[in-house]
Amino acid sequence: MSVRTLPLVFINLGGEMLYILDQRLRAHNTSEDNSEKGVWSENDRKRVLNDIVWTMFSKPFMDELLKPQQLYSHRTLKTVLTRLAHSSIMRLNPASMDRLYELMIMAFKYQVFVCPRPKDLLLISYNHIDAIRELVKDTPAVVNQVDETHRKIIEVYASSSEGEFQLLRQTLLIFFQDMHVRVSLFLKSQVQNPNGRFALLTSGPVPHRVDVPGLIRTFNSKGREVRRSEFPTGGSYTSPIREGSFELHGDRVIRLGTNMYNVNHPEETHTSKVPSVKTDDAPNLLAKEELNLLARLMGSMKAENVPGVETGFRISLFTTDQEEEEAEASGGAEESLCGVINIQAMQDEQAATELARIAGQFAEREEESDNPSSSKGDDLLAMMDDL
Repeated sequence: MSVRTLPLVFINLGGEMLYILDQRLRAHNTSEDNSEKGVWSENDRKRVLNDIVWTMFSKPFMDELLKPQQLYSHRTLKTVLTRLAHSSIMRLNPASMDRLYELMIMAFKYQVFVCPRPKDLLLISYNHIDAIRELVKDTPAVVNQVDETHRKIIEVYASSSEGEFQLLRQTLLIFFQDMHVRVSLFLKSQVQNPNGRFALLTSGPVPHRVDVPGLIRTFNSKGREVRRSEFPTGGSYTSPIREGSFELHGDRVIRLGTNMYNVNHPEETHTSKVPSVKTDDAPNLLAKEELNLLARLMGSMKAENVPGVETGFRISLFTTDQEEEEAEASGGAEESLCGVINIQAMQDEQAATELARIAGQFAEREEESDNPSSSKGDDLLAMMDDL
């Protein structure tokens, strides 16, 4: 198991979380619901993102994260990411955080599955960092913090060999192996099967510095080529694309790790033939449905009353009537195609609170019976409390 996996996991999952939160907060900000006017503003959205990124890339936190260590369990990692999400004035209930975590995990799992070579995991991470830098571009202090962390990541992984990157990728695959959550965005793009497993295409460009398969060359004892023969590959492969930039700024070439929830994101088929999430100028209704489910689970986001801290905001993330009609139409089509089960999101706050209380009791019992692993990540969590 690689001891250098945790930083990349945290950065990539954190990036996916910011993509989702930014999309939902933008959607609410443009809502035509008059009852919500005056409650929410663009400044609130920017503040939430800035607070999360500031905590995520703080020097003490990153220094602790970059120490060689084993990858955390899903339970511990979700606890750290929940604490990260709550470092802002926003609050998510347990059900919404569970759904958010599943979306983050499946997005990064897909990226790990289809990355051309193990070393390209760095390019995926750099795509996330580049996007995060863009989200907070109006706050120079936070941008400088992101740049400093990016430099540390480059320094830590610069000397890693191909074998170490392969071990890192294998560690990630083991971490993801039991996660088969269906995501409607992936189902519509036909990169995920109804059973939750990803479908990998046997076509497209081969990895950098790799020959296109299908040719057998025979050499004699003097090293001269004496015969060539071809064999069917079962796919349609093309020459490799150019290598992406591993520097602080530059063209990463591959688009894995960019924001797949942004409907204005162009489709870059010329750079990568791996299965990718297709987007166009029109909103992706199934992607909107996936995020609307998260919105319904959230129900509302509340700020805790902390002495000496500015009062936060309460925001309703219920979908508009138009979005509900679009979701119903797209949901029916998806169900007939893939047999996806529609989940009724919790909309009763008392029911959500009671379920959270019961889940907390189970969590406490598990902690009492599993003391050796319960302390894993405690240093990181304690450090987040101090930020």
